[in-house]
Formats: sequence, C-alpha cells, structure tokens
Amino acid sequence: MVAQRTALFRQASGWSSVSGILLIAFGIVAIGSPLLAAVAVNALIAWLIIFAGAVHVAMAFHAHGAGSLIWKLLVGLAYVFIGGYLLWHPLLGVASLTLLLASLFFIEGVLDVVLYFKLRPGRGAGWVLFAGLVTLLLALFIGFHWPSSSAWAIGPLVGVRMIMSGVTRLVMSVAVRRLSETTRLSKAA
Repeated sequence: MVAQRTALFRQASGWSSVSGILLIAFGIVAIGSPLLAAVAVNALIAWLIIFAGAVHVAMAFHAHGAGSLIWKLLVGLAYVFIGGYLLWHPLLGVASLTLLLASLFFIEGVLDVVLYFKLRPGRGAGWVLFAGLVTLLLALFIGFHWPSSSAWAIGPLVGVRMIMSGVTRLVMSVAVRRLSETTRLSKAA
C-alpha cells in the first residue's frame, strides 16, 4: 500500500514537474514576443467565445417552448458576434483583455496569499506567498498604466506569471517527492 502511494506521488510529481517546465518555457516565449502573445491570447479567447456561442445556438433548437428557443438563440448569437468582433478588432480585444487580466491577477494574487496562510507550516509554502505577492504587484502595475500598457502588457504579464507558476510547481513537486521518499523510507525501517 505504501509502495503504491509512493509510486502515485512520484508519478503525479513527475507530471507536475513537466508542466512546470512547460510553463516556464511558454512564459519565456510570451515575454520575448509581447504583442504576438497578446494577439494570440485574444484570438484564443475569441475562438472560445465563438465556440460557446455555437453550442448555445445548437442547444437552442433543443429548447422546450418558443420563448426559450428565442432566448437561447439570441444568447448564442451574441456570443458569436462578440467573439467575431474580437477577432476582427484584435487591438481593441487586447485592450479589453488587458484590463480583465489585471483583474484576474489581482484576484489570483489575493487567493495565493490566503493559500499561503493555509500551507504555511509546509515546505515550499513561501514560494506560494512569493508568487501571490508578485501577481498582486503585476495586477497593480497594469491597472495603473491601463490603457496605454495594453500594447505590451499581456505578453510579459502572462509570461512572468507562467514562469512563477512553473517555478512554484517545480518546487512543490520536489517537496512532494522528498516527502514521499521520506515516508517510504520510514515505513521500510
């Protein structure tokens, strides 16, 4: 049982390490090409909104009653229109996403700081606090410089946050591996 649990921890921490390395690599790319990263993020979100709209439109035809059909159809078409608008006007989309990203970073930073206080006795918890504080600083920086920061902010902000998430994942994965190894050795003795 202990050997199975240790193997499971090792496998999970291995995948977490791989995802941490990928996050760091993608973060470096985003910092190196900020406008490209911003336009790519805008396009991805626009396509996701269009896809959600298509799902709403398809589901509208399974609605019971004319009022429900019309309502769901209008909601789906609004999604498709807004997603198409973001694709057609990428710089406006980037400006909007920049403000949303600052809000998201602020919320994430606050939640990371709260998580730190729950994890505080554990190894590697200081990295969670550090990541949360960096995320809060990034949120404030972009918020105070918006909208002029829209052209260059998304790439570096997303890149730095991805690097911080990657480093945090790597550190936490190493801590889990060490803990599982220590537990396995103590059970064997």
